[in-house]
Amino acid sequence: MWDERYATDEYLYGTEANAFLTSVIDRIPPGRVLCLAEGEGRNAVWLAEQGRSVTAVDASPVGLDKARQLAAGRGVYIDAVVADLADYPIPADHWDAIVSIFCHIRPDLRLDLHRRSVRGLRPGGVFVLEAYTTAQLRHRTGGPPNEAMLMTLAGLRQELAGLDFVHAVECEREVVEGRLHHGLGAVVQVVAIRP
Repeated sequence: MWDERYATDEYLYGTEANAFLTSVIDRIPPGRVLCLAEGEGRNAVWLAEQGRSVTAVDASPVGLDKARQLAAGRGVYIDAVVADLADYPIPADHWDAIVSIFCHIRPDLRLDLHRRSVRGLRPGGVFVLEAYTTAQLRHRTGGPPNEAMLMTLAGLRQELAGLDFVHAVECEREVVEGRLHHGLGAVVQVVAIRP
């Protein structure tokens, strides 16, 4: 499905980084950053431009080819890894930051991925997330139409147990990210630190 979507010259979510991510860059320590479900690479490339060493993981080789092209065009390098997040190994105490921007996956996989992410952060490492909430279903401006794949702050606090939440809100904001995320969106935003 994603390979077919990405098989166009257009960057479906644009080439600019997610606005929430850019607003919290000062909380992301220098070092190794893992970007989950990175697709066409806009966030990974921007993080590399900010001096981070970035690994971008996605199941779509077509999307990651576009990510590599975007990185090359901007004069930066990202390690683009084609992998299913269900199988992607996240070593313990390895990452300075893990970024999850609109990574909407099955609830069982999300729980497992978030628990592995908590363990994968180094002490002081930061988890950054923005995702659509269940209230997004009434907006229809992006995200999956499946309520189970949407998130809530209460659910994320459970899934990311062990992290200290320094920013945690559910809000509505204008999301302008290519043609697939465009308009008022109901989102949850998290910045959480491993003690």
